[in-house]
Amino acid sequence: MIILTSVITCPHCGHSQSETMPTDACQFFYPCGQCGQMLKPKSGDCCVFCSYGDIPCPPIQQNKEACCD
Repeated sequence: MIILTSVITCPHCGHSQSETMPTDACQFFYPCGQCGQMLKPKSGDCCVFCSYGDIPCPPIQQNKEACCD
């Protein structure tokens, strides 16, 4: 079963927010709702959900190599 909701935590201010992940594209940018920092994926990660979310993106959950190739 694929989980479509992930809680993103900002590494700059610690703010957490639940978001619905897209199933048809990777999300490369995410603006923090508290401090306004624009989050980008860490090196080696395909999207902000894989870098800062508590649940990885749907393609990674499905055991695919990467969702953004």
